[in-house]
Amino acid sequence: MNSNKIRDQVRYAYRKIAQEGGCCLVARGCCGTGKVDSPAMRLGYDPNDLSVLPEGSDLGLSYSNPLALAELKPGEVVLDLGSGAGFDVFIAARKVG
Repeated sequence: MNSNKIRDQVRYAYRKIAQEGGCCLVARGCCGTGKVDSPAMRLGYDPNDLSVLPEGSDLGLSYSNPLALAELKPGEVVLDLGSGAGFDVFIAARKVG
């Protein structure tokens, strides 16, 4: 498979998530309540931090919680490398001011 085909498939998958929602936001099986925790809460994000984020910013695409280890303090500088949707930067900005 060539790199252009791979890139097109990745773009298609992310476009579909952006348009329809993440794969884990709705129960897919015949059993269960259909209610699931926020994907970010399953990664250990603080509910207080999540409550101030823009609606729809938790797309369920995160695979880790770097802020759990960062111990950010007011006045520190945070660098976003731009490899995601900016979810962690929303939280970090509030912590450092």
